[in-house]
Amino acid sequence: MSQFWESNGNMIEIIQQVINGLAIGGVYVLIALGLTMVFGILGIAHFAHGSVSMFGGYLTFFLSSSIGLPLALAILIALIVGIVLGIAIELLAYRPVRNANHINAFIVALGLTMMVEGINLQFFGADQVIIQTNFDRVFEIGGVTVPELRLYVILAAIALIGAMTVFVEKTKTGQAIRAVAQNRDAAILMGINVNTIPLIVFAISTMLGVCAGVMVGSLFAIAPGVGEGLVIKGFAVLILGGLGSIPGAVVGGLVLGVTEALAAGFISSAYKDVIAFAVMIIVLLVRPQGLLGKA
Repeated sequence: MSQFWESNGNMIEIIQQVINGLAIGGVYVLIALGLTMVFGILGIAHFAHGSVSMFGGYLTFFLSSSIGLPLALAILIALIVGIVLGIAIELLAYRPVRNANHINAFIVALGLTMMVEGINLQFFGADQVIIQTNFDRVFEIGGVTVPELRLYVILAAIALIGAMTVFVEKTKTGQAIRAVAQNRDAAILMGINVNTIPLIVFAISTMLGVCAGVMVGSLFAIAPGVGEGLVIKGFAVLILGGLGSIPGAVVGGLVLGVTEALAAGFISSAYKDVIAFAVMIIVLLVRPQGLLGKA
C-alpha cells in the first residue's frame, strides 16, 4: 500500500512539474516564434528580441502600476507601442544593412540589444518589478494544484500559437511571408512587395515578444539581464525545433520548458539550465536538423 501511495505521489509531482513547464514553455514558444519569423525571412539573428520583450513587460508594469490603467488596457497599449517599435527597428536598423555582409547585421543586432537594454534601464530603473494581476486563485484537480495565473498563461499561449498558425497558413499575407522565406526572387516575380513583408514580420515578432514579456513579468519578475537570458533560450528552442520551422519552435519550446521544470523539481533548480541544454545537445547529436527541421 505504501508503495502505491509513493508511486501515486510521484505521478502527481510529475504532472505538477509538467504543468509548470508548459507555462514557461509557452513563453519560450512565443519568443522562438518571433525569432523564427525574422530569421526565416531575413536571415537575421535578432538578438535584441529579448530586450524588446522586456520593454513590453516594463511598459505594461508602468502603465498598470504607476499610472493605474486596467491591466488589459495596459497590455493593449504596450502591444501597439511594441508593433511601432518593431517596424522602426526594421526600417532604421536592419533595412540599411539588408544587402550588406551578414556580419553587419550581426553587429547591428548586438548594438540594438545594448541600446534597448539602456532604454529599459534609463526609463524604468534597475529594480526588479512584477506585473500584478487579480488571478490569485488556485485550482486543485486530483491532488494537482494549478494556479489560476499559470492556467491563463498556458491558454493565452495556445491561443496565440493557434492564431499564428492560422495567419501563416490560411491568409494571403501569411502565404506571402512563406513565399518570401522560400524564394525571394520568385516572390518578386509573383508580384509580392518584398519591402512590406519584413515590416509585417517585425510587427508580428515584436507583438509576440511583448506578450512573452508580460507573461514573464506576471509569472516571475522583470529585471535587467532577463531579456538576454530569454533570447538565449529562444535561440536554443530555434535550434532544437529546427531552424525556420514554426511547428519546430512550438515543440522545441514545450520540450525545453517541461525539461527545465522536471529538472528543477526532481534534481535541483541550480542545474535546470544545464540539464535542459544537455537534452538539446543530445537531440542535435541524434538529429542535427532539429526535431522538425528538414535535412
